Amino acid sequence: MPVQPALRLMFGCVLFVAVCSFTIATAQDAARSKKEVAATDATVKGAKVFSIGHSFHVFMPGILTDIAKAADVKEHMHLGTSGIGGSRVIQHWDVADDKFKVKANLKEGKVDVLTIAPIFLPDPGIENFATLAFENNPNIRITLQENWLPYDAYTPPALKRVATVDHNAIKIEDLRKQQNEYLVSLTEHVDQLNKKFGKQVIVIVPVGQAVANLREKIVKGEAPGLKEQGDLFTDAIGHAKPPLMALVGYVHYATTYQKSPVGLPTPAVLGAGKNAAYSPELVKLLQELAWQAVTECPASGVKVK
Repeated sequence: MPVQPALRLMFGCVLFVAVCSFTIATAQDAARSKKEVAATDATVKGAKVFSIGHSFHVFMPGILTDIAKAADVKEHMHLGTSGIGGSRVIQHWDVADDKFKVKANLKEGKVDVLTIAPIFLPDPGIENFATLAFENNPNIRITLQENWLPYDAYTPPALKRVATVDHNAIKIEDLRKQQNEYLVSLTEHVDQLNKKFGKQVIVIVPVGQAVANLREKIVKGEAPGLKEQGDLFTDAIGHAKPPLMALVGYVHYATTYQKSPVGLPTPAVLGAGKNAAYSPELVKLLQELAWQAVTECPASGVKVK
């Protein structure tokens, strides 16, 4: 073969291999990015949100508002909160004179997203509020929070105080087993209600799954600034410290707006970047764990394109 044609052929082969390698790498990077970044092909419209719940939930609306603002979600608005410590949802339904104005807002069709935090099932309050909400706004979305377990124990049908609680002693596999039993019970109830409504009205916010994942990271020494599981809680029942509060907010944001929180600035609950105790690495981890939990939970309604 003449020298010039041979060189041209060799150069062409090298170029072809390089292009193919670049294309494959680009495709792999794109596939990985889908796990972290939600589709951004449409402007996200802000939702009018009302919240119902107990002390594992009532701090969330303000954090969600802060995160939504940082994400440039236009017109996100929190309409109000029905907060009762240690409550079942039926207690909010039975409140005299609609003290927190939940029913009034639902009857007027003002609410786009209703967030509800039960404890354990059965709880007829969930169906009561869901039915009222759907009757007055067929396009409403209801998000049901899967809590982390009070006292690290799944004790249905009622919340039971555990004599001795050591958040640092429980094995992650034991925690996950209980947490998954709780998630299954919520999922089955949500499926039943959605069949009644004829479409997916209620979704699950998998907070408990995200918390279990974070606790596993802590045990493995992979959560910057968090040395032990107890660093997430203020007491035995499991009331949240700021890192846990932020994680809850991120899981709700990801579920409500079906977008990844990864890359958003540090929220106010973690000092807005001014508290050295909460590093950018920790913030990123919380964001990643929130998105992981939501995208791995079919009942969240979030699908990665």
